[in-house]
Amino acid sequence: MATSLVRSGFLRTALRGGARGSQVPKRNFSSAGHHDDAYETAKWEKITYLGIVSCTALAIYNLSKGHPHTEEPPAYPYLHIRNKEFPWGPDGLFETKDHH
Repeated sequence: MATSLVRSGFLRTALRGGARGSQVPKRNFSSAGHHDDAYETAKWEKITYLGIVSCTALAIYNLSKGHPHTEEPPAYPYLHIRNKEFPWGPDGLFETKDHH
């Protein structure tokens, strides 16, 4: 037990930089370097609001232009060919036709 205490004491001393008391340099894992987190947050908040405004303006512009209207296509007779009656009647299942 005494050897494990001595060994852990040596390990702590070695990890601290030896008996001289020298400091281990602090590692900076941030990719932003010296930038502050509040600065980055404010920057991306502004970018987000700018994106929302620009997308909304683009959508309003595109929707206000309208679209070209074409004439209705001719009613081709072959589109509703019925060779035999359906079990639910002459109209389609969900279609209703006015019989005048």
